[in-house]
Amino acid sequence: MSGLIGKKVGMTSIFDELGRSIAVTVLEVPACTITQIKTEESDGYKAVQLSAFDKKRKNISNALNGHFDKAGSEPKRIVTEFRDYIPEGFDIGDELNIEDVFSIGDHVDVAGISKGTGFTGVIKRHNFHGVGGQTHGQHNRERAPGSIGQASDPSRVFKGMKMPGRSGNKRTKIKNLSVAKILPESNLLMITGSIPGSKGGYVEIYNQSQELA
Repeated sequence: MSGLIGKKVGMTSIFDELGRSIAVTVLEVPACTITQIKTEESDGYKAVQLSAFDKKRKNISNALNGHFDKAGSEPKRIVTEFRDYIPEGFDIGDELNIEDVFSIGDHVDVAGISKGTGFTGVIKRHNFHGVGGQTHGQHNRERAPGSIGQASDPSRVFKGMKMPGRSGNKRTKIKNLSVAKILPESNLLMITGSIPGSKGGYVEIYNQSQELA
């Protein structure tokens, strides 16, 4: 699946051809450099490795410095593989722009790190409903999870039990969004709806229109 690397700028709204207001997320999508091309013969699978957003050379390892030098590219902050995709007519060191990959109306998936909400209880984290009417002896534990294990058999709590803990701050993918507008001169891409993460967060944009065709 083809795609590019972007950074979340924020949300706004635009009007479509029928005059309806549509909520969109604005993404900064710079030219992504091809730093490696993987093939079935050499790597066992087909993929293209893209990198974007400059980073100071002193802040990356010597191994990565050598990797970028081999591709003839300046050091980049984000390096991502897009599986089963090799752009035709492009080679290592070339750049992919928005218009090379996306068109208005394309269906896309966007993956990124979601916003973290800290340590939360089971009602906010797992949508538990609570006890409710304070029955069965409950009077001050309406938001507690309740019983979580068994007695003598098996005498333990099963792994994966829904419990309080850290919520959010994990990789999330939102599927079946669409490209609403492209501003190539500003490297901006507008996608309908919301996507994971806060402003300034990096995301991967996958174009799935080829698979739907």
